[in-house]
Amino acid sequence: MQASDRARDASGRDLRPPCAPALPDPPSAFGEDGLACMLRRHSVGPKYLVPPAPSPRQWRQAAAVALRAPDHGDLRPFRFVVVGDDQRERLAGLFAQDAARRGHLAEEVERARARAGNGPGLVALVARIRDGLEQTPVHEQWISVGAGLMNFLNALHLMDFGAKTLSGASVRDADVVSAFCAEGETLVAWIVVGTPTHTSRAKRADDVDAAIGPWPPAARSPLA
Repeated sequence: MQASDRARDASGRDLRPPCAPALPDPPSAFGEDGLACMLRRHSVGPKYLVPPAPSPRQWRQAAAVALRAPDHGDLRPFRFVVVGDDQRERLAGLFAQDAARRGHLAEEVERARARAGNGPGLVALVARIRDGLEQTPVHEQWISVGAGLMNFLNALHLMDFGAKTLSGASVRDADVVSAFCAEGETLVAWIVVGTPTHTSRAKRADDVDAAIGPWPPAARSPLA
């Protein structure tokens, strides 16, 4: 990332936490610094995100990294849809309409409308899951979708952006879904992206031993 792309405060202080260079090339250059950077990735909520959002080129870089996800059968079961600044008002109307249809009070409808403005950058994650594929069952396709999302988030992190994945009732509203999805597609989630104003930290310590271990596992005590 060029120095001119970085967000700074009034004193010129860089707002972004230091990280590894964006999308190092070749991959072997990632090294220990890159791994340390990845260990600092946490979700960053919209209230802690400020401009700039990713540029068109940076969105494409993140999508290119997403495509490195495991994809048995080359199905490409996911895609990302960038919501432009000039489309936020249209999305706000859809959110408000959905909230009103579900019987929310006026104040709650306005809160739903305001969510369309969350984050300097906003992306919809869309999945296309195909039934009846013997070699690539549905659960494998969903694994690919999740891996693509994580690669997308990791790429944004390596470019010094913060992001958070959100869902809620809006991804199930028929009008919202039809605005983003073709037939057979599923609106999975929203991704809010921007420049983080602080360094996020884990809410609890990671239990790496619970995430990985040998096979067969050690016998457990009956009292455990």
